[in-house]
Amino acid sequence: MRGRIAPVDEQPATSRIPVAEDPRPARRAHRNAIALLAFCALCWSIAGVATRHLEHAASFEVTFWRSLFCALGVIAALAIVERGPAWRPVVAMGWPGLMSGAMWAVMFTCFMVALTMTSTANTLLVMSVAPLLAALLARLVLGTPILPRTWIAIAAAGVGIWWMVRGGVSAQGLGGMAIAAAVPVASAANTVMLKKMHTRVDLAPAVLIGALLSCAVTLPLSWPPTGTARDLAILALLGVVQLAIPCMLMVRAVRHLAPHEVALIALLEVVLGPIWSWLGAGEPISRATVQGGLIVVAALVGNELLGRSQRGFVPPTR
Repeated sequence: MRGRIAPVDEQPATSRIPVAEDPRPARRAHRNAIALLAFCALCWSIAGVATRHLEHAASFEVTFWRSLFCALGVIAALAIVERGPAWRPVVAMGWPGLMSGAMWAVMFTCFMVALTMTSTANTLLVMSVAPLLAALLARLVLGTPILPRTWIAIAAAGVGIWWMVRGGVSAQGLGGMAIAAAVPVASAANTVMLKKMHTRVDLAPAVLIGALLSCAVTLPLSWPPTGTARDLAILALLGVVQLAIPCMLMVRAVRHLAPHEVALIALLEVVLGPIWSWLGAGEPISRATVQGGLIVVAALVGNELLGRSQRGFVPPTR
């Protein structure tokens, strides 16, 4: 019949107007993930000031007790969230959980071991390569593009940390620096794995595996224990607040962030640590520490602002 209007399904595809996907939920999730990871960095940064108040516990004993209380904290959290035995979500992870747990164990253990073999400045300088490693590994494994602003932010953050610690960097303790290098390598590998597997399995319980492995490695080296009741209370605080809670929350934040973003934001730990030591232990802050910290913060803020402007641009559609 002439003049008949074709149904919607019969109209030409070229005449249909595409409906653009609303980008606001993704932006909101990204902002929330940044805030959550910044909170994690805040929790991680209290390690220095807390250990300044220990009476006798040191070195491997600190690592053992901190990891043990971390394991207890994760078990309690899993029991509350799962409303059942904590071992069920651990078993459900399978081999990805074992791999992620091994990476957590390396990070928990090698950092403290490195501090016993080289200076804090050397250790922090080595750890500053974490964003670069995360970006390169994400590019190889996930195909994540490395934008110019990312390179600039990574380079600026590295320069800022070097400026902070340059007065204490020395050629001594190369063995400790080699052990410290395992921390950013394990961190980058773990972050990429969390990003790759988050849609398949929840890897938050892998923190428990990492804590137990760290306990098993450091127990023979920390026996007999010398810590006082005050030391155990401080280490319990570190195990739960400085390890268990932020590490499990980080797994949630990684879902909405690129691996290099995770590594960059985690550098706030290095910036905030000296501030808490100054406020809580009376340790002076040098001018270089303040200047380098400002460079790191500027790199993080600049990278996020540029990324937000790019994400906010929605190309017109016909």
